[in-house]
Amino acid sequence: MIGVDTNVLARYIVQDDPEQADAAVRLIEGRCTAQSPGYVSTPVLMELVWVLSTAYRYEKSVVASVIRQILRTTEFVVEERETTWSAMREFEAGTADFADCLIAYRNHARGCTQTYTFDRRAARGRHFALVP
Repeated sequence: MIGVDTNVLARYIVQDDPEQADAAVRLIEGRCTAQSPGYVSTPVLMELVWVLSTAYRYEKSVVASVIRQILRTTEFVVEERETTWSAMREFEAGTADFADCLIAYRNHARGCTQTYTFDRRAARGRHFALVP
């Protein structure tokens, strides 16, 4: 198994730098298989959402579609896949950003009843609460 960094996934998805995009395609399509998948960590997913949303200004629905595809792909092992799926569903339906959803669901998976925040948008989500 190999690890895949954010910039490799971004180049593979966006295809905005021909040389790096070609290298990303060769790496992912040549080395990431169902038998020997690439590893995608939680920080990589969080960075990827930020990059696609901020640098490339992708709409939330497009970003969610990209993350869903990564989660469904047998050529990738995604860290905490089930927790990430839960966070993804909340991200799509709610107002909190993906990182906040993932933080709340990871904390919940570790036994936290709530995650306290000053972020009012995040606090509308499941497993979050505003600091009293």
